[in-house]
Amino acid sequence: MANEERAGYIERLEAFVEKHRDRLEELLRAYGPGSTPASHGRYALIGQPETLVILERLEAAPFLLRGQWEKELETVLLDDLEFAWGPRIRLSRCAAGNGQRGRAG
Repeated sequence: MANEERAGYIERLEAFVEKHRDRLEELLRAYGPGSTPASHGRYALIGQPETLVILERLEAAPFLLRGQWEKELETVLLDDLEFAWGPRIRLSRCAAGNGQRGRAG
């Protein structure tokens, strides 16, 4: 996260959680601890406190997050979280990566 983004981040994170509360609860039920996917050793980040920050960054700055992530962590962890969070982010990343603009439908 850029230094200029740090001011007021707690409030933005709280707003993110409020906006996506239902989606976050469904994510936890479907992929979190005790779920079938989790029992197979996948989706290790779901249910961890840092997941909220990572998901907020996926929404706010997905390319910056991925660029930083790939320098330091296994991409499978982010890929699994991104998949579980939903296709919109993946589609925008794929469209941008091949020179096309993302569009619905």
